[in-house]
Parts: sequence; C-alpha cells; structure tokens
Amino acid sequence: MIGATGQTGRVAVRALAEDGWEVHAASRGGGRDEHWPGDVRAVRLDREDDAALAAVIGDGCDVVVDMVAFGETHAHQLTGLAGRIGSAVVISSGAVYEDDRGRGFDTQDEPDGGPRYPVPIPETQRTVAPGEATYSTRKVLLERELLAAGDALPVTLLRAGAIHGPYCRTPRELHFVKRSLDGRRRRVLAYGGRSRFHPVHVANLAELIRLTAARPGSRVLNAGDPQAPTVAEIGVAIDKVLDRETETVLIDGAPEGGVGDTPWSLEHPVIYDMTAAERELGYRPVMDYAESLPGTVGWLTERLRGRDWADAFPKMVQNYGRDTLFDYAAEDAWLARHDRTAG
Repeated sequence: MIGATGQTGRVAVRALAEDGWEVHAASRGGGRDEHWPGDVRAVRLDREDDAALAAVIGDGCDVVVDMVAFGETHAHQLTGLAGRIGSAVVISSGAVYEDDRGRGFDTQDEPDGGPRYPVPIPETQRTVAPGEATYSTRKVLLERELLAAGDALPVTLLRAGAIHGPYCRTPRELHFVKRSLDGRRRRVLAYGGRSRFHPVHVANLAELIRLTAARPGSRVLNAGDPQAPTVAEIGVAIDKVLDRETETVLIDGAPEGGVGDTPWSLEHPVIYDMTAAERELGYRPVMDYAESLPGTVGWLTERLRGRDWADAFPKMVQNYGRDTLFDYAAEDAWLARHDRTAG
C-alpha cells in the first residue's frame, strides 16, 4: 500500500491484514499505526523515486493499493511495473465529474458555475478533460492512463466522495466543532442549509478497497457512505455528540460576504450512485455518518486542545484561508443586521 499512514491508509491496511493479506505498508516516514497487526511490514518510500518504488515491489505482488496517485507520472510508474503487479486499486475522486454544460468543481467560483449533476451521479457521467492544471484534471489524466493498460494491469479506480474520519488533514467537521468549542451558539448556513456533498468514511472506503483487492478488474466505481446528510443535519449531529445546542439561521441563497459558507456548501446536491459497487463487489457500508461522528469529533477535540487551529491543521489553512472559515466578526455583524431586519 502506497500512502499507508494517511487518513484512509491506516484503516485500509488493518482491513486488508485482518482479511488475510500480507501487507507491506509504504509511506514517506515508514511509520506504523498502533492498530495494525504485528505482521504488517512498514516500509519507507519516497513515492517520487521510481527506483525506490520498483524496489518495494520487488519480484512482484498480487495487489498495489495506491492512496496518493495523481497525474500522468504516477500512472506511468504503475503501468511500467505491470509485469510485476497482479492488479491495482487506486483512489480517484468524485471531483472528476462535470455536468452537461461543462460545469464542475473547478468552475464553482465562476458566475453560474455551480454544477448541476444528476441525482445520483452514475460512473457513466461525463468527466472534465484530462490535464495537469487542477486536482480534477490530474485525476482524470491518471484514470485514463491507468485504464488504457487494460488486461496488462487491471485497475479499479475508486471515485471517493468527501472523505471523513480521524487523521484528516482538512476535516470539514472542524467548521462546526471549533465553533462549538469557542462557545458560538448561532450558526449561519447558506442555501437554506440544504447543501449535500456526499461523504465517505474511511472505514467504508477501506471496505471498498478490501473487496476490490479480492475481485480485481478494470473499472471505475463511486465510493460513498449510505447517506448524504444536508449541512444542517451535519451541524445538528455534531451538536448532539458535543451535547450542545446551537440555533441555526438560514440564508436562502448563496453566502453573503463569506457568511453562511461551509466546506459542504453547494447550491446543488452532489450525491454519488453506489449501485455499481453493490452489484460488482457486494459492497455494504460498514459505517454511517452519524455513527462515525463520536470518533471524528473526539479526535478533533483532542487535536485542538491547547493549540491554535491553524497550527493543528495547516493544510486546512492552505485550502480555505485562515481568515475565512472562522470570521466571527463578519458573522456577528451579519447576525446583528439580520436581527434588526427580523425585529
């Protein structure tokens, strides 16, 4: 497994080992997770070093699970080792999809750029053009290069939804957890709180990896939880875990000056069709969203203890900006105007 100590890799290594696989867990640091069985072999690997990857593969292996592949270079690394790899499971993303007017995740900040996907989105939905320009285009380039290998290297690509669970570098749940820990008792949600961005818990993604490893093939499958809750439902569920009560104030339309925005906020729903995984793999989710929250919230709470959130989650700052996620002054000013208008 490449990327074994990442958020999903930790869980997938254990799932595969418990299923009887001899697992070589490769990561840049070569570390171990405390929950791995003792016979898991931890390996230090710089993914960008072709020779190092070839050395880890050695004379051959039954399956390579790649958690961190992007673009053409990584695809060629894997296909170049086709003779020594029985099959591969590679994590892609639901961000590859575009709607019938060419709108996708990369166009969301443009006027009328929010995608309007079918509900749910099947794997046959069109994707953005391949290329190296963005996360989405690089994932499509990766997918096409790998699928072109055909029988020489059977590859299953798992198009993951919004991955959640402990050890996430960009945990969306931080948006509500930090507000609650900071004593905020009102939250503002755009789009009437109806936004739905299909999540996938690390345990469900690990289950898909486990099933795919035993059933190799060249295909693309969505990866999602059994439910896609609205952002308002997520806020309420997190309140329940923290034993807090928060008043929700709704904006019917888009965020106003950033107020009402969240990491799930989308004008139109993004929900992935899971019937292909159920049909081809016999997939059944092992975790639902609400059931997973105590573990995620507990991990977030502990990681924030005594630390500035930006130090605890630097990748979150990189992706969203330090001054946007928790701009309480702007939120309070908006709420004051809202209260005056409502009064």
